[in-house]
Amino acid sequence: MRIGELAARTGVGERSLRYYEQQGLLASDRTPGGHRDFPERAVDRVIRIQELYAAGLNSAKIGQVLPCMRDEDGGPSVRATPALVAELAAERDRIDRMIGDLVRSREVLEEVIEAAAGRTTTA
Repeated sequence: MRIGELAARTGVGERSLRYYEQQGLLASDRTPGGHRDFPERAVDRVIRIQELYAAGLNSAKIGQVLPCMRDEDGGPSVRATPALVAELAAERDRIDRMIGDLVRSREVLEEVIEAAAGRTTTA
């Protein structure tokens, strides 16, 4: 499929798809006219890349993780190493800490809003 169709099917812009390819996260063949030609499985791959970005991973880490995942269901492949699992667990823990920090920030903001509105907190 051409890049425009892949973009339409995944909701990811063509510029991002070119970036994914440049970073080695996505591969395509070339038509005789020089156009990118992506296989059907590229749809799952792009969705997986988007999920990993949403989880807070950068492109270098995604490049390490992708070969260890099956595109069809996102499950681990036999290439997942204990070291990679440990790195991903550390990344998950970092995200958990960020979530905790955000929750505390929201609680403080809620107190400020209530005080500014002339109410007192009951918590």
